[in-house]
Amino acid sequence: MNSEIKHTKKVPARRLFFAIWPDAALSRRLDELAGAVKKQAGGRVQKRENIHLTLRFIGAVDAETEQCLVEAAATIRAEKMQLNLDTLGFWPRPRVAWIAPGQPPAALAELAAKLEALCVACGIEAESRAFAPHITLLRKVRAVQRMPEFSPLIWPVDEFVLALSETLQEGVRYTVLQRWSLV
Repeated sequence: MNSEIKHTKKVPARRLFFAIWPDAALSRRLDELAGAVKKQAGGRVQKRENIHLTLRFIGAVDAETEQCLVEAAATIRAEKMQLNLDTLGFWPRPRVAWIAPGQPPAALAELAAKLEALCVACGIEAESRAFAPHITLLRKVRAVQRMPEFSPLIWPVDEFVLALSETLQEGVRYTVLQRWSLV
């Protein structure tokens, strides 16, 4: 009796998240603002190429779940929107300085809710925290006595992405894997 043993290479799980990604000009302006906050508060500035607004952190998933997410995301219909990034803030517990829209548009919460539903439909545990839209500018912030003055930044949002998070020797690298247009 000849028994064949098949060796299949197991594809490692990948850490994923849905996000909106600024264009190069807005990334540069956010990076400049992060530098101004750093002068006031210390900390480590987020790499310019990693600046984004997370819509739903997914975590480590296998290839089958990733495929489910990609296929489901392609069915999402959501509105284009504009974010008015007018609020700087600081969370002392994770020691993070951030910027956010003071009045997020309803379309942003609706998009996040649709992505949450598709994650659950693909077998990912429901998120227990409320959606708090923000862009991390700095980590490991010492303390914030006062934030710098700045002019609000306008962000026209016309797509969302699925991104990969990799921890490398030189730090975290985020890579956009796929993009979907908003209508």
